[in-house]
Amino acid sequence: MKSRIIEKLKEVEEKRGIEILLAVESGSRAWGFASPDSDYDIRFIYRHEKDWYLSPWDKDETIEFMTEDDLDGSGWDLRKTFHLLLKSNAALLSWFYSPIVYAKNERFYDIFKPLADECFSPIAVSYHYLSMSKKYLEACRTNQVKLKSYFYCLRTTLTGKWIIEKGTVPPVLFSELLVLVDDFTKTKIENLVALKATKGESYYHANDWELFGFLEKMILDNEEKAKSLKGGNTDKNKMERVFRAILLD
Repeated sequence: MKSRIIEKLKEVEEKRGIEILLAVESGSRAWGFASPDSDYDIRFIYRHEKDWYLSPWDKDETIEFMTEDDLDGSGWDLRKTFHLLLKSNAALLSWFYSPIVYAKNERFYDIFKPLADECFSPIAVSYHYLSMSKKYLEACRTNQVKLKSYFYCLRTTLTGKWIIEKGTVPPVLFSELLVLVDDFTKTKIENLVALKATKGESYYHANDWELFGFLEKMILDNEEKAKSLKGGNTDKNKMERVFRAILLD
């Protein structure tokens, strides 16, 4: 499937007259808990020719595609990428830590990633994941739970805890987040990971209310501790210099 994805990305480049600077997997396949029928969530950053950026008019800065073989693609133009970086966009930051990379311009990566790490705002990204974890927790407050929802709640809650305890951009691989839990809970979660690998996206599982309580408590704890987190170190002048370096490279 990787060769099919790379072929599709090249097709998008040719059709839209762009260069893809980075393309990664962003969904459950990157997180490490995909179901057999999970689609491919391809996310990418691209740039146009230099003259494209000289127009005074607003232009479409997003490219999306969906194929019959479950390739779900979404990309952001370089200028939009910088606007999102200024806000410490959680999704954007995570792309640079994906374990599955489909395309990478090394020069772009070497220039942009240090800037992305510098702009990382613990408080902004923490609140992003806190909001998501609360939403998924409510979806899990039933006797029969969609296993997909349980994992989305686990991932966002543990990601929030990582930011509070480590103060760094959180890892994408779910297994790396499990250092934050005790061995008993880790075993429970790993057993669910193994189960999810055999079940479809729509599979419902009996709620483990002990694990639910663990999540509920952690979310409350994350919410309280997130208040004292710091912001990012955004320097618009430096960001502009990096933008020009990438555009003129």
